[in-house]
Amino acid sequence: MLIRCTKKLLDELKVVPVSVESDEEENPLFSWHANYLKIGRHKFFVFVNDMNRYAIILYGLKAKEKKNINGLIERAIREVFRDEAIKDEIIDDYLQASTAFTYTKTKDRKLVSRLNKACEMVHFGDKFWDPDEIVQVAMSKWISSLLVGDGKNKYIHPNEEMYMDLEEFAGRPIFETEALVLKVTLELGQHSVWRRLTVPANSTFPKLHEVLKTAFSWHGLHLHNFDIYDKREDGNLPKDRPSLHLVCEESVLSSERDIPMQMETGLRVKDYLPSQIIYTYDLGDDWRHVIEVERIIDEYRFNYPVCNDGEGSAPPEDVGGETGYENFLAIINDPSHPDYQYMKDWGRMQGYGDFDIKEINRKLKRG
Repeated sequence: MLIRCTKKLLDELKVVPVSVESDEEENPLFSWHANYLKIGRHKFFVFVNDMNRYAIILYGLKAKEKKNINGLIERAIREVFRDEAIKDEIIDDYLQASTAFTYTKTKDRKLVSRLNKACEMVHFGDKFWDPDEIVQVAMSKWISSLLVGDGKNKYIHPNEEMYMDLEEFAGRPIFETEALVLKVTLELGQHSVWRRLTVPANSTFPKLHEVLKTAFSWHGLHLHNFDIYDKREDGNLPKDRPSLHLVCEESVLSSERDIPMQMETGLRVKDYLPSQIIYTYDLGDDWRHVIEVERIIDEYRFNYPVCNDGEGSAPPEDVGGETGYENFLAIINDPSHPDYQYMKDWGRMQGYGDFDIKEINRKLKRG
């Protein structure tokens, strides 16, 4: 694999570049331009594929990690591609087809300009930044999904270009084709609020949280968890306690509970089926969502989730639970109420509105 580094990156990695003759250059699918940038005290390492402009972002990297930069690049490609729902065997083939790592100087202005554009977007990707992880999966996928110019009057999405390049390289479909059809119902008294979603079967619980957050218009400002229930013989949700409690923050693991707890990170939803699952968002307002697996699709042609159907508006963020929501509804349905306009404006700022399947699917595809 050919890594074409800026001088800043070569100095940071303490790597001496080698000369590469034109007849020795790799297939551009296995060649990446790379740079190092510092935003405040935070260090980012940006890799942009020479064939399709797909971006991989690393964060941090202490001295010992820089010494293992080859392994980190391979790990990053594997983690990001896997989150794209690319088959493990395709990822293995790609990494095995790469020759030994070679570090050299940047090639030309056009490729450096593409690299600089990706670096620029890192500055705007703070909502996708995970300060606890070296491999910035969400940020990498976001930057790679952005529309970019690629010559006169031509625009591309680097992620879609990478999919096509990998499919041509592999000579077969690259995506995991199994998917889960889920009906997710928000427990909300007399109100009917539900979504029917199709998600790739390899989705992790953190990814499912992102999907549910989008489908129900939650902002993601609060903690969430998943409760796993052993399914009863009659198929109904058990009334007793869950068998496992999956949490999103390590600090929660220190709390005393008589239910086994585990971090949700890296755990795949399909590995916990046919158990029934409850997703709770905002542990103060306590919005509980019952997740039912309606069926499994063997041949799914997308690598992103889709909302197929749904009904009802989810409550606004921070409305104060079910009691607060009922009070909110009473006010916005009574134009004579003194707080009518204030509450209407507040709800609008919180993203409260009618169920809009087209907007949900636009956001789900964008990731």
